[in-house]
Amino acid sequence: MRITSTFVLLAALLFSACQAPQKTESDSNPLMSKYETPFNVPPFEQIKAEHYMPAIDKAMAEHKQEVEAIITNKEAATFENTIVALDNAGKSLSEVLSVYYSLKSAHGTEGVMAIAQEVGQKMSAHGDDISLNPELFARVKVVYDQKDELELNGEQQMLLKDTYKGFVRSGVSLDEAKKTELRKINSRLSELFNSFSTNVLKETNNFKLVIENEADLAGLPESSVIGASETAKEMGLEGKWVFTTQKPSMLPFLSYADKRELREQLYKGYYMRGNNNNEFDNKELIEEIVNLRVQKANLLGYNNYADYVLEERMANTTDKVYGLLEELWERAIPVAKKEREDMQKIIDREKGGFKLASWDWWYYAEKVRQERYDLDENEVRPYFELNNVRDGAFNVATKLWGLQFEEIKSDFPKPHPDAQVFKVTEADGSHKGILYMDWHPRATKKQGAWCGVFRKQSRVNGENVPPVVTIVCNFSKPVGDKPALLSFDEASTLFHEFGHGLHQLLSDCTYKGLSGTSVPRDFVELPSQVMENWAGDPAVMKEYARHYETGEVIPDALIEKLKNSGHFNQGFATTEYLAAALLDMNYHTQTEVKDIDVNKFEEDYLAGIGLMPEIISRYKSTYFMHIFASSGYTAGYYSYIWSGVLDADAFEAFKETSLYDQATAKAFRENILERGGTVEAMEMYKNFRGREPKIEALLRQRGLE
Repeated sequence: MRITSTFVLLAALLFSACQAPQKTESDSNPLMSKYETPFNVPPFEQIKAEHYMPAIDKAMAEHKQEVEAIITNKEAATFENTIVALDNAGKSLSEVLSVYYSLKSAHGTEGVMAIAQEVGQKMSAHGDDISLNPELFARVKVVYDQKDELELNGEQQMLLKDTYKGFVRSGVSLDEAKKTELRKINSRLSELFNSFSTNVLKETNNFKLVIENEADLAGLPESSVIGASETAKEMGLEGKWVFTTQKPSMLPFLSYADKRELREQLYKGYYMRGNNNNEFDNKELIEEIVNLRVQKANLLGYNNYADYVLEERMANTTDKVYGLLEELWERAIPVAKKEREDMQKIIDREKGGFKLASWDWWYYAEKVRQERYDLDENEVRPYFELNNVRDGAFNVATKLWGLQFEEIKSDFPKPHPDAQVFKVTEADGSHKGILYMDWHPRATKKQGAWCGVFRKQSRVNGENVPPVVTIVCNFSKPVGDKPALLSFDEASTLFHEFGHGLHQLLSDCTYKGLSGTSVPRDFVELPSQVMENWAGDPAVMKEYARHYETGEVIPDALIEKLKNSGHFNQGFATTEYLAAALLDMNYHTQTEVKDIDVNKFEEDYLAGIGLMPEIISRYKSTYFMHIFASSGYTAGYYSYIWSGVLDADAFEAFKETSLYDQATAKAFRENILERGGTVEAMEMYKNFRGREPKIEALLRQRGLE
C-alpha cells in the first residue's frame, strides 16, 4: 500500500533518524563505493555478477553528468575545462568496466557472460552519445582551432589532437540521419562481437577427444598422458584420457601422438570451431560484420574499412601493409616448401604411403628437428619451470631498469584464486604498480595470452596514480607431481606479455587517454616482442633456465641445440601468420556490401596467393577472435610483423653494446616505455634509435635473408 500522508512521512523520517543508518545499494555493492583495499585494487572476492549492471548504470549516469557539466560550462572553452575535463571524465565507469571486461575474458562465469550483450549494447550507445554530441564537439573544436596560439607542451598537443580527431573519426560531423544509421551499425557490431566470442568459447569447451585404449597414446610424453588423465577425471571420465583444443593439450598431441587418424580428429576439432553448421556457427556473423564495416567506412567517407583503420597507424596505408606482407610472403613460401619436402622424405622413408597433411605438420616437424638438431622438446621442458621463467623475466627488468618484484602472499584481493600478485617498485623502493599474473587454462577463460589493466597510470592534480596490471595466459599446467613445465615457445610468450606489462608499469604520463599502451596498434607490440629476444639469449637463459629437480643450469650443449634450431620451421611459422594477416586485410579492403560465402572467400583467397594446402592459416575466419570479436586488431593483425621489424632492429641496439647496457636501456625506457602515446610512434622510435627501423634484422632473425 502506498502511504502519502505528510504527517506519516515526517514521522517516518524522524524515526529513521534515530535508528542506525540503513544500507543503500551503493553500500552493499563493492563496485559502487570507494575501494578499501591495499593499493586501491578492486575487491575481487566481494564482487558478484549481480553487482555489475547497477554499478555500470550508476557510473554511466555520473559520466553523462560530467560531460553535461563540460557542455554547460559558462566559461569560454579552454584546454583545461574542456580537453582535460573530458579526459578525466568517466573515471568510475572506466574502473567498473576494466573489472568486468577483464574478468569476462579471464573468468567468464555464467553470470558474467549472461550480461555481456546488455553491457555491450549500453556501452555502444553511451559511447555514441558522447562522441556524436555536436555541442560537446563545438567546445572541443574551439580549443582545437586555437592550438597554434595556446602554449601547450608536447603531451598536451597530442591529447588535443587525439581528442579532436577522435570526434571527427567517430562521425560527429554527419547529419542526423547518418548519425542514426551509424548508431545502429555500432550497436549491431557490439552485439555480433559478443556472439562471435561466445561461440568460439563454447566450441572450444564443447570439443574433447576421449581416448579409451591406452595403445592410442603411443608416442606421447608422460606429462601429456598424465595431464589428459587428470582432465578426464575433472570431466567425470576416470580411467580415460581427454585431449582438448586448448593448446597446452593439443600441441603435444599433434607433435608426438603416433595415431595419425587421432591427430586429424583433434586438429579438425580445432580448426572447425565456429564452422560446424550448428548453433555456434560464426559464418553468418562474419558476413554481417564485414558488410557493416563496409557501410561504416563509407558513411565516414572512406573507401574501405582498412583505410579508416590505417589512417591512425604507423603503416598509414594499405599499400605499405601489403608491401611488407607480400615481401615476407615471397621469402617465406620457398622456405615452407623446403620444410614440406623434408617431412615428406621421412614419410616416404617410413613407407607411410600418404602425402603430408596439415594435421601431420607438427608430428613430422618434430621428427625433422630431432634428426637434424638432436633436439626433443621434452628434453627442454624440465629447464623451463614456470616460476623460474617468470623470475627470469623479472631479473631482466631488474638489470635493465632496477625494478623490484615482491610477491604478495598474504590475504590480498585477486581476480581469481589461481592468480599470483606482485608489488612492483623502483630501485629506490618507490611504488610503481601492482602486477597480477594468471597462468593456466580453465573453461571460463578464453584462449591465448594477453595483458590488460584494472587501472591505468595517470596524474591527478599532480599526484601519480600507479597502474594495476594483469597478465593472463594459457600455459601448460602442473601434471602429477611435476610443476608447470613450459615449452620454449611458452617461455617466450611469458616474456612477451611481461613486455606489455612493463609498457603499462613504466608509463610516465599525465593523461590516462595517452598513458601506457595507448599507442598505434602496429607499435604496441614493440615493447612486448623485444622482450622475447632476452628470453632466447644464451646468457640470459643460463640465468633462469634451471632443471626443476636438480637446479642444474641448462647445459651449453642444449642451449647450442636451441640456438642451431632457431630458424627451424620458420617457413611454416611465418607463412601461417602471414596467411592470417593477409586474410584480415582482404576482408577489410572490400569496398561494397556483398554476399560472402565465408569458406569460399577464405579458400579462394588463400589458394590464390599460393598458400600450401598442408598449412592452415594461423586463424581461420570462424575463430579469428582478433578481428571478429572486437575492433582491436581489425585490419591490424599485420601489426605483429610490423612491430617485428621494430623489435628486431631495437634489440640490435643492445647487441651493438651489451644485453644490459644502461645507456641503451635508459633510452628505451625514456623514449618508448614511459611515453605512452604522447609522441608520434615513428618519432618515438627515432628518438630511441637515432634513425628509422630497418628490415634486415628481422630477416636474419627468421632465417629469411
